[in-house]
Amino acid sequence: MPLTNSGGSPVTTGTVAFGTHVIDLLGIDWATLTSSQPLPVPIGAGAAVEGTWTVCVDAWRVPWGMHVETRDVKVEWG
Repeated sequence: MPLTNSGGSPVTTGTVAFGTHVIDLLGIDWATLTSSQPLPVPIGAGAAVEGTWTVCVDAWRVPWGMHVETRDVKVEWG
């Protein structure tokens, strides 16, 4: 997922937050679990970076027959 700094100054801090959904066999969303990680900084003005993040969910939060999907991503620039 590319992150582009469209501003005029470098980004030196920030986080990326994820909303991971627990989905049952019928597609019903049972829970949304949030997590966050730091951005790969610095990101220069006009520059783009790519990142890969691991989202972990405790096994007890995902009962048998259900699965997880990370559907929401939010970036907070520092």
